Amino acid sequence: MRTLFICLACFISSLYLSQQKEEFRLVKNYYNQHRNMLNKEFKKKFDAESNTVKKTAIKGDFLFFMKKMDSIENNALIGALVKVRNLEDLRSINSLKAISSEKLPDIEKVADYPGGLNSLRQEVANLLYVDGVYSQEKTIKTDVAFMVEKDGSVSNVHAQGDNFTFNRQAEIALYSLAEKFSPAVIKGDPAIYRFTLPLTLTITD
Repeated sequence: MRTLFICLACFISSLYLSQQKEEFRLVKNYYNQHRNMLNKEFKKKFDAESNTVKKTAIKGDFLFFMKKMDSIENNALIGALVKVRNLEDLRSINSLKAISSEKLPDIEKVADYPGGLNSLRQEVANLLYVDGVYSQEKTIKTDVAFMVEKDGSVSNVHAQGDNFTFNRQAEIALYSLAEKFSPAVIKGDPAIYRFTLPLTLTITD
């Protein structure tokens, strides 16, 4: 079993990108539709079967197909991550300024996720595809820096840790957040704000 422990901290810096979450939303919608179709077909087959042994086999087949679907979806999400990264690299990330540490006293309101940090923590844990993380170490860590844009969307997600697969899954999870943040505010106006999210994945037998 794998347990995700997440600690949160805030830091500051720059960067900007819009509409990147649409790539991840399209992938998730596509595979959720296919899951729903498979679920209906397996349910029909399960309900029509009277033999207990065969029912158990049908259930096993269903779980196998769902696990395969998760793996295929993860590959598609990795493709979306690569596409978003390429778009980010094409943009001039230094053209817009984020809140700097020197301006901290001017912040009227920091960026916040709906429900607070605990909700953010829980959603990241739920979105992390741990079967896509490969490690011989029992405990692995990464620091995920990301921008909260003026419209509350997440952009420029970069994870830095020793385990590449954990970094990649953490980045996908942040880009896949369902809700937008409420943006930071300076002098009455929305402002770009940077978070750093330390993640620790503990793998237990």
